[in-house]
Amino acid sequence: MLSLHRLRAVFFAVITLAIAGACTAGEGQPEPAPVAVEPVSVDQIDDTADAACEEPAAPQAPPPADAAVDTPDAETCPEGMILVEGEYCPVVRQDCARWLEDPDVFSYARCAEYEPFQICLAPRQHKRFCIDKDEYTPPGAELPAAHQSWRDARGICQAQGKRLCQESEWEFACEGEQMLPYPYGLVRDPEICNFDQQDLYKPDGSLRDMREPGEARPRCESPFGVRNMVGNLDEWTLRETSPGLHRSVLRGGWWMAARDRCRASTTAHNEIYEGPQTGVRCCSSPVAAER
Repeated sequence: MLSLHRLRAVFFAVITLAIAGACTAGEGQPEPAPVAVEPVSVDQIDDTADAACEEPAAPQAPPPADAAVDTPDAETCPEGMILVEGEYCPVVRQDCARWLEDPDVFSYARCAEYEPFQICLAPRQHKRFCIDKDEYTPPGAELPAAHQSWRDARGICQAQGKRLCQESEWEFACEGEQMLPYPYGLVRDPEICNFDQQDLYKPDGSLRDMREPGEARPRCESPFGVRNMVGNLDEWTLRETSPGLHRSVLRGGWWMAARDRCRASTTAHNEIYEGPQTGVRCCSSPVAAER
């Protein structure tokens, strides 16, 4: 005679097989093979039956890659500016593979091509800010503004609710996380950016105006999409890293044959100096996106 324990086990096995048949009836499924059944209490049978016939939950499709994320702290940049965010390297080693002039003789020696590996020599710093896509161009004008002093540049930026860029911000917007010597890469190319012009002076000795509109050379673009950060015009920044007596530092170089790279700076001019080659580019903090 079977014990009570064995009777319960057999009873549960029969019920389980009956449930399986009920759930697959009419589906043409083969009869399940016998399985070993562990002892279970009668109180568990009803719960097991309900679970066995439940429809499986439908998988949830992931949201589209371009779907907007509704975050309360979403931020954006004002019109005409680009959001720059990433890890900036304060100290970079960039080795020149080929010089156009002897760097031991000429302080403004130009590197024709850099080695492919740039080395960060200090802990990186997270940066997040907005920067003008183009050099400041007055409303209705075709060419970016020139003859601007550091004080003029600061006033132009403040009038737009912006500010002068710090040196580190300007550098990062120019070179990207790749720490590129030139915003577009490693090889100096005057066809890409407006530098290395030769016929600089008029017969009377005054400087020729060789500025170009912001969109004139679309390939002269940084990894973030900022245009003309080398050549075209020198741009005022707030001194932060370069040694010097003044808060005023020029970045990027202009159309002459000079260094014109992301890490080069001119610190000799004071805050009221201006020339036909000095222009303006502004930065700002991101603002809350309109909802």
